[in-house]
Amino acid sequence: MSSTSATISRLDTIYRSVLLSKFFVKGWGDPENMKKIFKFRKIISNRATCQYLVDKKHPIYIDRVVEENESYKLYEGHFFSPLVNYLYDLVPPESHIARFQMMLPTKWSFDYQLKPLCLHLAGTGDHNFWRRRNFMAKPLLRDYGIGSIILENPFYGVRKPINQNRSNLNNVSDIFIMGGCLILESIALFHWVERMGFGPLCVTGISMGGHNASLAATSWYKPIGVVPCLSWTTASCVFTQGVMSGSVPWQILESQYLSYGQECKEEFDRLINSPEKITFDKELVDAGKTFAKSFINFNNFLSDLNMSLSSYLEKLFSSTSFTSTSNSLRKTKLINETMLLKRNTFNFMRGIMDECTHLANFSPLVDPELAIIINARHDGYVPSHGVMPLTNIWPGSTVRYLNRGHVSAILLDNDVFRQAIADSLNLTASKYYGGSLFNGELNKTKKRA
Repeated sequence: MSSTSATISRLDTIYRSVLLSKFFVKGWGDPENMKKIFKFRKIISNRATCQYLVDKKHPIYIDRVVEENESYKLYEGHFFSPLVNYLYDLVPPESHIARFQMMLPTKWSFDYQLKPLCLHLAGTGDHNFWRRRNFMAKPLLRDYGIGSIILENPFYGVRKPINQNRSNLNNVSDIFIMGGCLILESIALFHWVERMGFGPLCVTGISMGGHNASLAATSWYKPIGVVPCLSWTTASCVFTQGVMSGSVPWQILESQYLSYGQECKEEFDRLINSPEKITFDKELVDAGKTFAKSFINFNNFLSDLNMSLSSYLEKLFSSTSFTSTSNSLRKTKLINETMLLKRNTFNFMRGIMDECTHLANFSPLVDPELAIIINARHDGYVPSHGVMPLTNIWPGSTVRYLNRGHVSAILLDNDVFRQAIADSLNLTASKYYGGSLFNGELNKTKKRA
């Protein structure tokens, strides 16, 4: 159990309630694609196999200098996303090319020829580069002399599929493809900057970006700093416990659940019976499988009537014949069946999210002591209450708690995030690069032009 409070921020609840956006409006995604994702997850989550997925000399190109002054240069570049080599048909064509900006000081001010660099991954809705450049990269360079790379998310900005509305991923499977792209793209960038003599390295992000930063760090085969801000151990809590669960069109997922679960049955059986440690709750998934078996005929019956479950129940309950004791029992039975469908669809979501995003399913960090985790005690988007603590998976890592919710922390605590990045890089330099970046205690107000 997490030590954080179960009380969530009122601001988080209000802010989410005024947003009309919906995620996964087209449902789960093709079952065959999901099977490919599950199989590839076994490879990408194991650092011993993942390190061979990206060539150490993967080509990366600088296209132009975007901005330049006496303090820094801002570059723009691109490269081919390595995941396309393995899951070509699952990565949208618009996302095939990864695009990034890199901000470097004109003169490094550290001893031991150190050139600290931080990779920033995007949170939900953070398209393009502006926010991370102005709220993270520029202050990091100004206050600490730390360089930055800002990577554009697949499914975002110029990498957004033409049929996607804003940040609203069409399918549940899309979020796993996004994560897979970012893991391999981060590795390609780590290789590239190391070849150019940069280091120590850190990877960070806020919210969804923090979780993807964690995934990228676990996949890198060397010690690396990681600062996940306002994220936690798994994405399942975001879509099944947090306020974001209200942005999920559960009726669409419920209507697809029976046939989808049936098609994926063989793959889920293999996963559940695997000797490897996975985080599926076997009891919940077994309940879902039993439900799919028991009511597949009922689903076929609805299909024959060309009706949805909700419209069938509405018509049935409004019927005058629903007055006898016998029909009341039938009504109760159908209500129970409906509630069971909702529960098992919910648990199905929880199961596949845990399978593909739970950090217990990925290799541990090479050096967990380099991880500084920023957690908001009243986070309504990424609730940590009742979720396996990240420190259990990364023993030796540090958690810094904010007495805030998710939205207020994003608005008010960027200085805390930047301080943690500087601390993580300083610790990495001390342990692996022959000297500290800073003398004595770090001072976040110190200007290092």
